[in-house]
Formats: sequence, C-alpha cells, structure tokens
Amino acid sequence: MRNNGVFGGCWCMGGYPEGLSRTDPEVNRANKHRRVHEGGAHAALVFDEHGRAQGWCQYGDPEELARVKHRRAYEAEPPEHPDWRIQCFYVDPRHRGQGIARAALEGALEQIAEHGGGLVEAISEVTTGRQAHGRFLFSATVELFEQHGFTRGRKLGKHAYLVSRFIEPPRTG
Repeated sequence: MRNNGVFGGCWCMGGYPEGLSRTDPEVNRANKHRRVHEGGAHAALVFDEHGRAQGWCQYGDPEELARVKHRRAYEAEPPEHPDWRIQCFYVDPRHRGQGIARAALEGALEQIAEHGGGLVEAISEVTTGRQAHGRFLFSATVELFEQHGFTRGRKLGKHAYLVSRFIEPPRTG
C-alpha cells in the first residue's frame, strides 16, 4: 500500500477489540488481513479510474468495532444501542477535497441498508468556524454526516459529537 497503512501503520485497527499496536505496524497489518479474510471487517471502498482504492469508510456492528473515541463521555450516558457504528475514514492525501469521503459514506450507508439497516452512530468532529487538523478528521466531519441525514447528539469532546441516523433496509417486492 502506497501509504504504509494509515498514519504509517494503523491499518484501521483502533476500533477493534484487539486495538491498535502503536509500536508494530506489521501486527496491525496482519490483524487487519486476518479480519478481512474471516469476514470480520466492513468498509466501503472508493476506487479511481485505474481500480486503485483512494479512500474508504470503515463500519461494523458495535461488537466488531467495540472501541469508541471519547469512551468515558460516551459511557457516562450510554446512547440507545446502535446496530452499526461508522468508525473511520481514509482518503489518500493526493485525492482529498474531491468527494472521496462523501462517496465512501454513501457507499457504507448503502451496504448497511443491504445488511438490514438499523440505527447507525458515529463520533465525529465539527469543523464549521475552525481549522481542524487532518489527524482529527479520521472520523470525517459532523457536517458531512448531517448532509446525509444524521442528527447531532451529545457533545463528547471539545469538538466531537455523537451523530446518529436510522437506515431503512431496501424494500423488496
């Protein structure tokens, strides 16, 4: 992978129960590969015209993505138990500002609907009126979620909010 995993080796492991190895990117890579091959990882990938992934939105059920940002504030007043959690986004630095995160979120919501829908939550950062550093935006922006029908809930951190939305399953028949 051109980016050596997100942030030099995260491989989107921070939300899983086994967590992120901050000292060994190869452990993260091996754990992510194992999860993908066992069906224990979910993401909507966005590809360029050459078939290379330029970004993604990781989602999963709360048992799969058991670790949340701002855990103390989250657990102080636990919200309604979600069916799905959107955990992180990644966009290749050379493709930022081109709608990749938007496309990834739309893809994740479509996949969640195909899996039966339900209550979806995320913890994201507000950026209106401030310059937010990219390292804080791995969970996208509250504004992006609100543009996709999410409702802003409790404040969990200085600029972080819980957002949620109910996704209907596709209609059949």
